[in-house]
Amino acid sequence: MEMLLLVVGLMLAAVVLVGVGERLRLPWPALMVVLGAVAALVPGLPDGFAVDPDLILPLFLPPLLFATAQRTSWALFRARWRTIALLAVALVLVTVTAVSATAWALVPGIALTAAVALGAMVAPPDPVAVEAVAGQVAIPRRLIAVLQSEGLFNDAIALVVFQTAVLATVSGDELSPLGLGWRFVAGAAGAVVLGLAVAWLARTVLGRLTDTTGRSALTLVLPFATYLAAEEVHASGVVAVVVLALQLRARAGADEAAERITQTSLWDVVELLATGVAFGLIGLDLRQVVTGAGDELPRMLGHAAVVCVVVVAVRTLWMFVAWRVVRRGDDATSVPRTGREAVLLAWCGMRGLATLALALSLPVTLASGAPFPFRSELVLIAISVLVVTLLLPAFTLPALVRALGVDDEAEAERRAEREIVLRARRAAMATVEFERGIRHLPDDVGTRLRERMERLGGVLSGETATEEDRQRLAAIQAVRGQLAEAEASALAAARAEVLSARREPGVDPHAADRVLRRLDLRTVLLD
Repeated sequence: MEMLLLVVGLMLAAVVLVGVGERLRLPWPALMVVLGAVAALVPGLPDGFAVDPDLILPLFLPPLLFATAQRTSWALFRARWRTIALLAVALVLVTVTAVSATAWALVPGIALTAAVALGAMVAPPDPVAVEAVAGQVAIPRRLIAVLQSEGLFNDAIALVVFQTAVLATVSGDELSPLGLGWRFVAGAAGAVVLGLAVAWLARTVLGRLTDTTGRSALTLVLPFATYLAAEEVHASGVVAVVVLALQLRARAGADEAAERITQTSLWDVVELLATGVAFGLIGLDLRQVVTGAGDELPRMLGHAAVVCVVVVAVRTLWMFVAWRVVRRGDDATSVPRTGREAVLLAWCGMRGLATLALALSLPVTLASGAPFPFRSELVLIAISVLVVTLLLPAFTLPALVRALGVDDEAEAERRAEREIVLRARRAAMATVEFERGIRHLPDDVGTRLRERMERLGGVLSGETATEEDRQRLAAIQAVRGQLAEAEASALAAARAEVLSARREPGVDPHAADRVLRRLDLRTVLLD
């Protein structure tokens, strides 16, 4: 019951902190971490708030990865595969190496395999944290897309390195780079095949489901089922879920507008609640970490500070080297293009769920029955890196973006959006001309239809082409605005009456809800 109360409380806190974050102009997930940490350190609270580490990844990663992956596309990966490979694979391995060497030098007597396990814990930036923190700041979407793409795949290699290093530590065997590479390649390949197969099967089933609610419910179950199936066959659950999301979005039909509206609303709610609970648990687990450190806390925190500096320094150096390489090439899709972008990408290496789950999943004992060496210190260092790389960017990114001036790409992004609007308008106009020909529409009907489609660009982009169009639109909007206000008031009165009737005895609530839903839809269309 305590765990149920905890989860419900974190969900309520997430809803409240969304509003608080908007008012304070701070990322609410970071506020959730702070709130969880404050709540965990309150004296007298029970210690039974720890979540089984084996459940953290299967519960939170599938829906959050699925929601994040739906915002990207195969085309983006094909265009930026070099950048993504350098960040999601090469940078992770370099970070693992640097952190492992640092831990091996700092902690006398630590096994190399245990140090590598620590490196794998803190190496992968988290795509959920990137979206939760950087997505709320005025950063060019081009950079956000790269950060998200990096985070979608780096968990896979970090998990393989971590599992191999832990297994070697527990059994006393040596770490085999060749075996490590084979496990990663085989796991990734199997995950891609599984993700594509599940996506094909899902599209087949969705094609036979006519109920929008059922179709949305299936997409909610699929990420969990795919992740668990991949883990069962020793493939990468992370890669499988990402491939599933990309393929489903790639195969979506143009006539699925209502379904997209429903699923977007559903996943917005799921993502908010899952993110709130996950980031709240990060804060709550700080108590467990501090308690496990005991009297050695000051010394461990000193080691953690050194590792934090190494993690940030490695990412910063890597980004500036990447900038130098990109600047010499002619690939317009590569990033970072400028030194300012290199600074921003270096500062956005937020750690999140994967680091938390891996740290807490360290075994307590070895195969011999002896305690896992330096477990408390490794967990404390990993959680310290998580907190530093998450909270510092969360509270400083807005000021950094303003200082660097990297938000000046807004006009370029608007131009890209206008190009898409023009393509949509041209397609609509071509269809109008085709329909006029085959349906033999009267001239006045065809003319009105053509005028409506000519104004489609302005409707989609919020702009019009000429001053005359703007004046005409303003006149129409003035009349329509008055009509809309009157209609909104009438609809509000109708909703109030339906709600009042619903509370009366003898009225069927289900019938009232059906009428209320139609009124709500009419109101949304009016807006």
